[in-house]
Amino acid sequence: MKIVARGLTDVGQKRDHNEDSFLVDEALGLFVVADGMGGHAGGGTASRIAVETIRDHLRRVSSEDPAVFSDPGPLLTSALRERLRGAVEAACTAIYSAAQNEPSLNGMGTTVTAVLLGGGCAFVAHVGDSRCYLVRRGQIYQISEDHSLVNEQLKAGAITADEARHSRFKNIITRSVGFEQEVQVDILGFNATPGDRLVVCCDGLSNMVADHEILRIAAESSVDDGPKKLIDLANERGGDDNITAVLVHVD
Repeated sequence: MKIVARGLTDVGQKRDHNEDSFLVDEALGLFVVADGMGGHAGGGTASRIAVETIRDHLRRVSSEDPAVFSDPGPLLTSALRERLRGAVEAACTAIYSAAQNEPSLNGMGTTVTAVLLGGGCAFVAHVGDSRCYLVRRGQIYQISEDHSLVNEQLKAGAITADEARHSRFKNIITRSVGFEQEVQVDILGFNATPGDRLVVCCDGLSNMVADHEILRIAAESSVDDGPKKLIDLANERGGDDNITAVLVHVD
């Protein structure tokens, strides 16, 4: 499986600093977006620790047990699936520990949406409201499910989809990495096929750009140009938050 990917982050139009971090590691097949929270220092620190810890954890796995990447096994019982979960759990511990050792970082945390590709399989680890989309044969599918107050209200039927899009509570998340010592990580898996494209992004993009617009740009743009086009559109709409986008092409 040949993978080509690019990522880009932007401070947006309203913020004076960027608390997002991202990773593009084509050789490892690992792609991560983390949207930090906890103030100027805390948010950026949390997202950076998350990305670096997940990368280092899985690089060690690849070095010690390369077969788990080339032959990950069945989706539901794959060792690669659990290795990805372990990487996010390790990031949670690292962020929480850093906050305990530095009072100015107390309460920091981050969203994490991480995609790991290996042996024809794709696994998504997800905490928070950053997203992973699959673009396949002219359709777009949101693979991750937002851990947010608004999504809980939507699922309960308390608000409509239109009310959710405009809710003043849409930035409140119900789960994050590092705010507590342990975290529940959602893991999803699917078989990757040639031509698939994946978009991993923070809510600074998904709150400003509709799914059908993400589909159009991801499907029609080159991998090199796609992330910038997505970010430019979010900025044209007001750029209320930091904006990060990673576009992955499976060949």
